[in-house]
Amino acid sequence: MKQNPKKPSLKEIRRFKYIMIIGYTVIVVVAITFISLLAVQKTDQVLKNKVSTLTSSLNVQMKLNMDSYLKRMETIGTLAFAAEETYTYDATDPNNDEYEALNTENVISDKLYSLCIMENFVDYGIVYRNNHTVGKISNGTVSLFGDKMFEEFENMISRQRTKDGWAAGYQDNFKRIYYVKRIHDNALLIISFYTSELESVFDNPETMSDMEIRLTNQDYNILYSSEPDEIGIPLPEDIAKRVKENSGATVMDNDYLVTVTGCGDDWYVICSIPTKIILNEKNEMQFYIYAVAFIAAILSAVIAGIFSIRITQPVEGIVASLDTKAHIDQLTGILNKRSFEEYTENRLMTASKEEQHALILLDVDNFKGVNDTLGHAYGDEVLSNIGRILRKTFTSEDFLGRVGGDEFCVLVNSVPDKGDYETYICEKCDALCEAFRNNYTGDDRKYKISASMGAAVFAKHGTDFQTLYHAADKALYTSKKRGKDTYTLAQQEADQDA
Repeated sequence: MKQNPKKPSLKEIRRFKYIMIIGYTVIVVVAITFISLLAVQKTDQVLKNKVSTLTSSLNVQMKLNMDSYLKRMETIGTLAFAAEETYTYDATDPNNDEYEALNTENVISDKLYSLCIMENFVDYGIVYRNNHTVGKISNGTVSLFGDKMFEEFENMISRQRTKDGWAAGYQDNFKRIYYVKRIHDNALLIISFYTSELESVFDNPETMSDMEIRLTNQDYNILYSSEPDEIGIPLPEDIAKRVKENSGATVMDNDYLVTVTGCGDDWYVICSIPTKIILNEKNEMQFYIYAVAFIAAILSAVIAGIFSIRITQPVEGIVASLDTKAHIDQLTGILNKRSFEEYTENRLMTASKEEQHALILLDVDNFKGVNDTLGHAYGDEVLSNIGRILRKTFTSEDFLGRVGGDEFCVLVNSVPDKGDYETYICEKCDALCEAFRNNYTGDDRKYKISASMGAAVFAKHGTDFQTLYHAADKALYTSKKRGKDTYTLAQQEADQDA
């Protein structure tokens, strides 16, 4: 007799169900774990590549800034030759008449001192072969070099074609950087400044605040560092072994990301950041990724979709947090257009209507003539000088910005000790006009640099940047119509229109 097949029991059905659930869960867990591992690895790679690219770009920018700074110092040095006496007079000539020599040296000193105030120089003078000096040669330099001053400075000339050179670290004194240029066989032009002046050159973006930036000589002794205590000591060995014999490279391993670029006279700009800092945010997210992956295995497709979104969000956040933006206009040393507008908008958004602020819009008159006649390089010097004029005229509380080629803007946040605020703004505008009237360009001093300005007061003429800017721009246009070289307050402009 044929027997009926055995029917599965409830226990077997449940066991089969559990096996299916476990099997499905294992498959999903393994698949998602595998995908998660690949995602973490890819995140590492993308992040490392992104940071490496950003760091390399930052290093190149620092190198360009340094080269530009040194070139500007060299250009200022050549201005000393504008006076004929500078390159014709020889203090070592035994036939010099004492009275004429004294007068000649006074003429040279006056020229050198007038150029010295252009920058924060420690030394700006001439050293003759007999160690006689003219101009500003500091006591520290005289003490450091002693009776071998001319001989030691002459040894610093490394470029025979241009007969000049840069040097630092004489007798292990790394606090100053020297520029030497031969005037004639018996005279050398000496310029020096403190290495702390390079802080403006190596401006570290906020998003890369953990990065250490160093400038070293060819022996890898530190001339400048974002850590001031390092100046004068050799480059740390763990960094040095990654950059030696490389004048332009990016090295990244489990410990450091290091970039090096050559600049100046065999000097190196070296940027470094520990790898663990770069990956710190990713490491904090790693446990979270695996937890979400486990939940995704249980909740299947729905949680898997959420997981896919969440795994990409941290990557975008990390990359976004590494994007750098230049705050400072490198030519003038003040805020660039975007940063100035952001700072100003944020300041005005949080300001109460009782606070005192004003927006001054400034446009340089006849600047095109300077560029066309004297050249764009000289025009850049004029713009750089305008940045210094603005910093000298306004306080550290005020925002200074270059918002166009020859257009500048100031948000006045400082308040007068006493008196009417609009009078205070007028005084600032008067001071600017006067400063511009005292500035001429060209060897023949034919081109006068002046400024037309428009000013608007918060909250009288507006409570946000765009409104104040529009009011100040209209006032500026009125100043232009009035003949330039003047300023107009917004209410004056409105009265004149009426």
